[in-house]
Order: sequence, then C-alpha cells, then structure tokens
Amino acid sequence: MLLKRRPDIERFIASPGPEIRAAVLHGRDLGVVRERATALAAKVTLKPDDPFDVALLTETDLDANPGRLTDELAAISMMGGRRLVRLRLSDDRVGPDRLAATALGEHLGAGALGRDSAVRKLAEKSPGCVAIACYEDETGDIARFAREALLKDRVTLSAEAMEVFVARLPHERGVARQEIERLALFLGPNSGISAGAADLVDFLGVEPEASLAEAANDAFGGRLAAAQAGLRRAAREGKAGPAAVRAMSLHLARLRKIATLTGAGATLQEAIKRADVFWKNEREVSRQARLWSFEEIDKVQVDVLGADLACKQTGSPDELIAERLALTVAGRARRLGL
Repeated sequence: MLLKRRPDIERFIASPGPEIRAAVLHGRDLGVVRERATALAAKVTLKPDDPFDVALLTETDLDANPGRLTDELAAISMMGGRRLVRLRLSDDRVGPDRLAATALGEHLGAGALGRDSAVRKLAEKSPGCVAIACYEDETGDIARFAREALLKDRVTLSAEAMEVFVARLPHERGVARQEIERLALFLGPNSGISAGAADLVDFLGVEPEASLAEAANDAFGGRLAAAQAGLRRAAREGKAGPAAVRAMSLHLARLRKIATLTGAGATLQEAIKRADVFWKNEREVSRQARLWSFEEIDKVQVDVLGADLACKQTGSPDELIAERLALTVAGRARRLGL
C-alpha cells in the first residue's frame, strides 16, 4: 500500500492498524523521514529505545551478517507485545536493498530509497505493508507545521509575519524545526504573544542573500542603479562576487522554469507559484516573464556562465565581475522593454 497524501500519512501514523506489519519510509527530506519514523515507532512500542524490544539495524549490519534482518524479524519480544525492528538504508546499494526485500517478503523496515528499490516496490504492493513517501514540504505545509509548533509554546504570528518567516525557512523538516524552536525562544515560550512582521526584524536580521536576490530581481527588471546598490549593500554585509553571480543564475533559472511551465500549458500565475517566487516579487517577476523568452534566457545564460568561471580565477576582481554582469543583464532587459 502506497501513501503519498499528507492527511492519509498522518492518519496512518496516528493509528497504524494491527494488520500492517511493516512500513517503508522513503524520500528526499530525511528530516521528515526521521520524524515520521520516530512517531510511528512510538505507536508500535511503549519504549522505542528499549534494546530488548527494539532492534536498530543499518546496511553495515546486513553486510556483516546477511541473515541478521531475518533473525530479528523472527525474534519474539521478551516483554510481550509487539517488537520493533528498524532498518536504515542510506543509499541505493543493491546488495542490502535486496537482502531487505527478501527478508521483508518472508516476514513482512524503514529507509530512504530510490524508485527502483526492491524493498520499496514490495512495500507498495503488499497488503501487510505500507510505503510512505517523504518529500520536502510545500510552502503551505511549512506554514501549517510552523503554526502548530509555535502554538505548543503559546506563540502565534500574524498572517504577514508568518509569510515573512516561512519565506526564510528551509524546506528540510529537521532544520526548519530548529529555526521554529529558536523563534519560540526569541519571542518567549508560553508568553501568549501574537507577533507581527516588525517583531521578527531583530530575529531574522538582514541577510546578505536577501540583498543579492533583490539585486538580481532589479537587474532582470532593467533597473541597473538599484541592482548595483543591492550588490554593494551585499558586499558590505560580506557577500559579493561568486554569491552575486549565483543569485542572478538562480533568478534566471526561475524565469526559465516559468517559461517551461507556461509552455506546457500552465497559467503564468500557476507557473510563478511553482517557481517559488517570493509573494512580494510576484508582480515584478510576472512582468519580466512576459518578455524574457527562451531565446533571450539562453543568450544571457552564456554571460552568467562566463561570469561564474571568471569569479573562480585566482585574483579575479569578483565585485567588478558581478557588477558587469548586472550591467549586461539590465541592458538586455531594457532592450526587451522592461
């Protein structure tokens, strides 16, 4: 059985049926994998850390003893009740994966596996096993996750503050959780505070990356003076040269993604959302996307790659290279009518 939708996954983890004898958790976001595996383990056994009732195995254990997983699955709990066997497969090595699939097939573990994984395929097809996909959270999921976590400390954010905070959060669940806990400590656990965007200024600070992203947005919008000001502000904050070129490369990649999505039938607004454009920049990026065609994107891609290579040369004038790239990009944008 395969579970992909968040409500279905959360419903299962909250109450895994007795007919399910194994679960395979896989996906790109290892933080979500770990969190869901821990929550599921707590439902299976009262003491997830008890060595008498829980066996923790890795692919190294299977390398050393190919029959170890089969033996652990067949073992009976010394204290009665269900016994938990946890297996962590950290990559797509064929040997441990096949051993796990064989043992699972005989008995009917948990891992981060590729789509060709034998144990993952078996879990998806077996009625006594469930496969749980764990991918990076979408923006809406991150906001919900942050809201729920902060509520436990009796802290809330206004809609604007939440939008600003979520825009700065990484999508990897484990790192995001650490940032949320840090914010709760900053605002005061159990304080009952409802913070606005202004209350987060000292916590979030002014990231150099924000100045670079703004500078790239200005350059592709044809605003050279503003782009140069942003680059110089980022340089004062400790970011320049290669980081500035990378910011313009990322902006170009967003424009390319938007062009690809709209070419495949998506509306411009849908494409902008899927390209993870910050909400305050949506109108400006929409204006740019209407004029930056694939042909123009390909032309400026050459300049971006050239600047990136130049910045990697020893003794190169990084800041000057970045400003020259911004001048080139802004000039092309102006000729496009921006």
